[in-house]
Amino acid sequence: MGAMAKMRNSTPVILWVLIFSFGVLWVLQDTQVFDVVAGGPTTMGSVNGSTISIEEYNDRVSFYIDQYNQQSAVPMTNDIRANIEEQAWDDLVAERLVDQKIDELGITVTDDEVVNMITGNNPAPFIRQQFQDEEGVIDRIALQAAIEAPENQEIWIMIEDQLRQNRKQEKMFNLINSSMAVSNRDVELAWQRENSFADIRYIRIPYSEVADEELVVNDSDIESYYRNNRDRFHRNESWRFQYVTFDKTPTSEDTARTVQDLEQLRDRFAEAEDHQQFLSQNQSQTQFSDNYIAPDELRDEYRPVLDLEVGEVSEVHMINGDPHLFKKLDEQDGEIKFAVFSYQVEADPVATIDRQAEEADDFSFYASEDGFQQEADAQGREVFSASATRGVPFVPGLGEASPLIGQLERMRRGEISDVIELNNQFIVVQVTDVIPEGPRPLEEVRGQIENTLKNQMRRELAVDRAREVAGGDGSLEELASASDLEIHNAGNIRMGGNTFTGAGREPGIIGAIFGLDEGERSGILEGNSAAFIVEVESMTIADPSDMNQQEREQYRLGLEQQKGSVFNSVWLEQLKEDANIRDNRGALLSR
Repeated sequence: MGAMAKMRNSTPVILWVLIFSFGVLWVLQDTQVFDVVAGGPTTMGSVNGSTISIEEYNDRVSFYIDQYNQQSAVPMTNDIRANIEEQAWDDLVAERLVDQKIDELGITVTDDEVVNMITGNNPAPFIRQQFQDEEGVIDRIALQAAIEAPENQEIWIMIEDQLRQNRKQEKMFNLINSSMAVSNRDVELAWQRENSFADIRYIRIPYSEVADEELVVNDSDIESYYRNNRDRFHRNESWRFQYVTFDKTPTSEDTARTVQDLEQLRDRFAEAEDHQQFLSQNQSQTQFSDNYIAPDELRDEYRPVLDLEVGEVSEVHMINGDPHLFKKLDEQDGEIKFAVFSYQVEADPVATIDRQAEEADDFSFYASEDGFQQEADAQGREVFSASATRGVPFVPGLGEASPLIGQLERMRRGEISDVIELNNQFIVVQVTDVIPEGPRPLEEVRGQIENTLKNQMRRELAVDRAREVAGGDGSLEELASASDLEIHNAGNIRMGGNTFTGAGREPGIIGAIFGLDEGERSGILEGNSAAFIVEVESMTIADPSDMNQQEREQYRLGLEQQKGSVFNSVWLEQLKEDANIRDNRGALLSR
């Protein structure tokens, strides 16, 4: 899932890289892409009137799917594909917004600049990639020949256009960054926060130690909190729906077929000499290992190999529902080497999956004619109920279900869906209620408010107790002894840190610690989980003059990237809020 996680995160820095580099990658993929971007009246949507064609969208999705398949060993699922499709749409929208902002700011690139990006001393990465030798030197003769070749004329026009656009985006990026300069003082403070430390002793009064019996919350308190904090209970549009399922998991027939497929190769497995090649060619789920292993280190499910003679192949053993064959290859010094040939049981694409899809399609058709519950009763299918929220792909009872959310966004109350394919099942849903965006009703959040008010009361009562402790005379030991509290020690607390020993995540307390002098005791400090009384034993504040030039540059670069990331995220969101974005995916993709 690593590749997908990168796509999902899609930080502003990554987005900039995508925007700057995607055009050149497009040239590498297929020179016809630029033709289809401009062609065809059908649009997937538009951004301030600038259309996004269905061909461009599909090409972008295909490109991301290819990237995922190259970078991840995890098979593509419907949920992963749904996330990729959403990522493709978001990136195309962002690119349109950035391009429009470039035009608004009047950023241009001259012909001389484009020529320099191709034939200059420091050509664009795409040109360098195509024409440099193993030592990184540009082959100027080959480059000039490629430029002058008549058959390359149209390709060069497309490359020049893309390089021009990339350069415009780079100029805007530099313009934005130039307005967010990092001062020397910023660098020094960042270095100081990372290199200053303190040792402390402290008394901690946890909020959780306040007994429930001390907390009384009445209805008027709950109602008042709700009136004053309605925005906290805002929710996106949501749906209640009922659904039936059609299982795509492998059947007993699928298991028997897989076992038979493995058994048919048993003799060939026994005769094989190059076991790595055999397992690879026959697509074994278990890869070959050339290592020897001691019997007492064997996994329990692999212990049948101990009963084999060298060269012998076992009968089929089922492990976690999948068939396995074992072959002992060698035995020496009390250790054995063996090969495992296994297949993963998968649902037959025709006998199982297509049949379930057809049954689901039939259900959708007849349910639309005769009624959802009536058809479910007629087929003896259980009807489940669930709810989902716009923008939240996880649905209780169904798990990750992005395709379902996309379908619900296009449905009205009472409407019955077409077949929706999830990872392990097909479903057909009927929307029973559409709940508009807005605050959740009081009764729905009453318990949440009550817990919030109790937590506030716990905090107040714990702080009151801390005040009583701090009001006494004497040393920290005497205060702790008088209140039957324990003194804790924490060392090497970093000024820029968030946690310290025995306290958990308490950035506010750490900030207060470094506001004290060595040997000084604090007043009452209210943390995330407890009230504190702190005494500083020792403190070392780093001197920025000790920072070398390399450290200065590293910290400056880190701060610039941090500022740029935050700004770009906010800036792009603001562009989206101010833009007229039309999303026709629902209408087009449901055809």
